[in-house]
This record gives sequence, structure tokens and C-alpha cells, in this order.
Amino acid sequence: MSWGTELWDQFDNLEKHTQWGIDTLEKCIKFVKERTEIELSYAKQLRNLSKKYQPKKNSKEEEEYKYTSCKAFISTLNEMNDYAGQHEVISENMASQIIVDLARYVQELKQERKSNFHDGRKAQQHIETCWKQLESSKRRFERDCKEADRAQQYFEKMDADINVTKADVEKARQQAQIRHQMAEDSKADYSSILQKFNHEQHEYYHTHIPNIFQKIQEMEERRIVRIGESMKTYAEVDRQVIPIIGKCLDGIVKAAESIDQKNDSQLVIEAYKSGFEPPGDIEFEDYTQPMKRTVSDNSLSNSRGEGKPDLKFGGKSKGKLWPFIKKNKLMSLLTSPHQPPPPPPASASPSAVPNGPQSPKQQKEPLSHRFNEFMTSKPKIHCFRSLKRGGATPEDFSNLPPEQRRKKLQQKVDELSKEIQKEMDQRDAITKMKDVYLKNPQMGDPASLDHKLAEVSQNIEKLRLETQKFEAWLAEVEGRLPARSEQMRRQSGLYDSQNPPTVNNCAQDRESPDGSYTEEQSQESEVKVLATDFDDEFDDEEPLPAIGTCKALYTFEGQNEGTISVVEGETLYVIEEDKGDGWTRIRRNEDEEGYVPTSYVEVCLDKNAKDS
Repeated sequence: MSWGTELWDQFDNLEKHTQWGIDTLEKCIKFVKERTEIELSYAKQLRNLSKKYQPKKNSKEEEEYKYTSCKAFISTLNEMNDYAGQHEVISENMASQIIVDLARYVQELKQERKSNFHDGRKAQQHIETCWKQLESSKRRFERDCKEADRAQQYFEKMDADINVTKADVEKARQQAQIRHQMAEDSKADYSSILQKFNHEQHEYYHTHIPNIFQKIQEMEERRIVRIGESMKTYAEVDRQVIPIIGKCLDGIVKAAESIDQKNDSQLVIEAYKSGFEPPGDIEFEDYTQPMKRTVSDNSLSNSRGEGKPDLKFGGKSKGKLWPFIKKNKLMSLLTSPHQPPPPPPASASPSAVPNGPQSPKQQKEPLSHRFNEFMTSKPKIHCFRSLKRGGATPEDFSNLPPEQRRKKLQQKVDELSKEIQKEMDQRDAITKMKDVYLKNPQMGDPASLDHKLAEVSQNIEKLRLETQKFEAWLAEVEGRLPARSEQMRRQSGLYDSQNPPTVNNCAQDRESPDGSYTEEQSQESEVKVLATDFDDEFDDEEPLPAIGTCKALYTFEGQNEGTISVVEGETLYVIEEDKGDGWTRIRRNEDEEGYVPTSYVEVCLDKNAKDS
């Protein structure tokens, strides 16, 4: 099966077919090239996706990845990054092993095809030239034979004519002989050319063309084999990365299996545990006491004493509720509004006019006055209102629950330890450098390092004092010290004097319900105290008794500290009447009390309670 023998007359079709083969090869190159672009694009998108969900450094997100589930997610992202790298390897290998080789082979194939078909066209032109020579000699032989025949006929005619001279007859005879000789010469030439053409034609169809077509056939078969090899390489490039991709997927599975739900639950406890004890039972509140006071001659103090006789002397029977309840009660007890209340709605009834707001008066209420006396008699804690507004955090983190405070203090101790170690390493380095300078004065002046060495030593001493201070607070929180003794306070005061912290001046804040406040400098000492001291004093305070009732004429949104929200038509208890500043103090229940504008409510006071 050879193209030279089977397709000897299909030169043009073979030329078209081989061109189609080269086009097919170029199409394969284009296909692989587009595949490499897809792999690169896919790898880039995978990398961008992995980078997008990576936690940002020094952000809140980074703290969340301490959980095993989040760590597994991070591992998955890293594995996907490696997964993307394998697709980049596929692209690189296909480009180097397929595209580059095939492109080079296509150029060689085009050159070989051009050479083979050039030889074929040359052989065609040669046989066509031989054919033209044969046709020319054949026509000349035919023409000479006809001329010789006419000359012979003319001679015979002249020889038979008696009127023609002998000279003319001889001339005609010689001309006929010449024509016959020319015909013989043409015959010999035609015969020679014919033999030559037959030989060339035989060589053309049986030697030259078969050889050329055989080369073209071999070239085409090599092209087909090369396509198959490229397809195999195309698959092998993919197959080579499958084990690594499998390892990436195994890493994702391993990361998923490393998730520990119990550990994550424990981390949630460590992150949010406050350290407070659950609240105790709530005592029964007897709301019939106001009615008893109306028919009793006892004073208000006696009624209050009968209501809760064992509150102060029998110990605290209920747990501290303030970390869990609304802060309105605490803030209303600490502050009283002294700014003008908001005016009533435009549709105010005439009944509300007599109770309209008056100019603010700087008066202190009994409980607020009591609190100020308490604050001047004891070291003062940072203002609760300042903390609530987002003020500066105390240095000992006393504003945090016990467990969270312990974690913050431990973190601070660890940070200080690292800083101390860093400074010590720097000191050692400076000391070694000084020793080198002492041994080799030409390298530097040892005295030039004394100032830096003293500065580093001073920093180490400061950091150690800071560490001791935070370790003392940490020991107190962890229970190694049962309470903060006077010695510890003196020690803390010593640390404060050595390292004076920034003191947040907490003047007596006069805050109005609308959020505005003025600061009045008081004679209170500005020092810190344990929050528990204030809690114990505050928990023993009894709620004020009701001196009447009131009905809300309008809806009031008590969104600021010291105020309480009321709804139109709601009935509440009055525990303190308007003192001329336009505000009335009311209570909804034991945990909800505050101030409302007097013009917003209709007050009905109990005469007996008011007299007492």
C-alpha cells in the first residue's frame, strides 16, 4: 500500500490533503494553548479566592481562627492554594512539552512538504517538456512526409509531360529526392524522441513519482504519529499532578477530621466567661405597704424598716443582679436630671400647663447626696457614666468581669515578659559590643555605649515593675490573694508613683436626659477603688417607697441615662415629686425607674405618704 503506486495520478489531491494535515496540527496547538490559558486563569481565580478568605493580620478576624473549625478552614484555603499551583504546573508543562515542540515540528513539516512537492512539480515539468518535444518531432515528420509525397507526384507529372524540357524534369526529380531525405531524417528524429519520451515517462510514473509520493506519505504518517504522541503527553501532564492534587484533597479531609467540637466549646467558655455567680432568688416585694402607710401612724422610716428588716443585718440574701439587669436603675440612682425637660407635644392639654418645665436648678437629691458623701469618704472609682460612654479603660481592667479580667491581665503579663526578654537580649548585645571595643579600641569607643546601656537597663527595670504590678493584680483575680490588702494597695501605690499612669479625671458629671452634661469640679479625691466596694454599698440600698401614682398623658422615649420610657395612658408609681426642675421620678417595677417630664404625666399624690 503505497501512495506512489495507488495515487500516481492524484498529485493535486495529495497536496490539498497534506495541507489539511498541517492545519489540523495547528488546530491541536491552538487547542492546547487555550487549555493552558484556562488552567492559568483557573489557578489565578483559585489563588484569589483563597486569598480573599484568608484572615487579615491584626484584625478581629484573626482572633476567631483559634477554633479548630476555623483552623480547618484555613488549612482548606492553603490546600486550595497548592491545588491552584498544580494547575499552573499543568499549564507550564503543556506549554513546554506540547505547544513548543509541535510548533517547531509544524515549521519542519511545512519545509519538508514544500521540498517534496517542489520535486514533484519539477518531475511534472520535465515530462511535460519531453511530451512537447515528441509532439513537435511528430508534427515535423508528418509535414516532411507530405512534402515528399507532393514532390514525388510533381516529378512524375513532369516526367510524363513531353512538352517539358529534360532540365525541368531533372530538377523535379532532385527536389523529390531532397524531400524524401528530409522525410527520412524527420522519421529518425521522431523515432529517437519517442523512445526517449517513453523512457522518461516510465521513469516518471514508476520511479520519480513513487519516490516523491512515498516521502509525502511518510511525512504524513509521521504527522499522524506526532498528533497521537501529543495527545498522550496531554493526558500524562494531567496524570502527573493527580497524586499531588490527591494529597491536597487528603489534606482537606485531614483538616476536616481535626475539628474538635469539644475544644471549640471550651474556647467559647474561655472567651466569654465572666466569672460572676448566677443570681439568687428574688425576694417577694410587698406592694401593699403604701396602703398600710395610709392607715398607719408610723413614719416612712418605720415602714421601710418593717418592709425589709433583715436586709442590712441579715446578710445579702440575693445575688448581685446589676450585671444582668438594665442599667437604668443604677444610673437613675447615681444621677438626677438638672437640665430642662423636653416640651410637651403641640396638642398639650390644659391640665399639663401648670406643671410646665421651669429653669434648671442645681439641687441634689437625698440619694445622690448620699452617694457623693460615700464617694468622698472612700477612694473613688472611675465614673460609671464615663465607662458607659466608652471612656478610657482602667489600667487594671477592673471594668471587666473576673474571668475576662484574668485573661487580659495574663495577656499583659506575657507581653511585658516578651518586651523584657527583648530588652535583655539588646543589653547582652551591647555588652558584647562594648567588650569588643575594650579589646580592640580601634573599632570604636566603649564609652559611647554607656548611655545606651543605661537606657536599656532603665527600660528593663521599668518593665519589671510593670510586670510585678500586673502580676499582683493577676494573683488577686486568680484567688492566690484573698483580698487586696493594705500592703498590696501601698505596693500598687508605689508602682503608680514610680510609673505614674494617666489619670482620667472623673469630675462629678451633671448629665441630663438628652445626653448633654457639664462637669463640676468637686473636692472628691480622684483615686481608684475596687468595684466590689461600691457594689456592696449599693446593693444594700433600699428602693424608695411610692408616694402616689401618675398617668402618662403622652408617649415619652426615655433614651438617655436617668430617664424612663412611658406610653400614653400608662399608670405608674411616683417615688419623688417635681422639685421645680420640671422632672418627676417614677417607677414601673423594682428594676425600672427613672425621670419623666412633669408636663408629660398627670400626678396624683398620696396625702399620708406625702406628709410622712
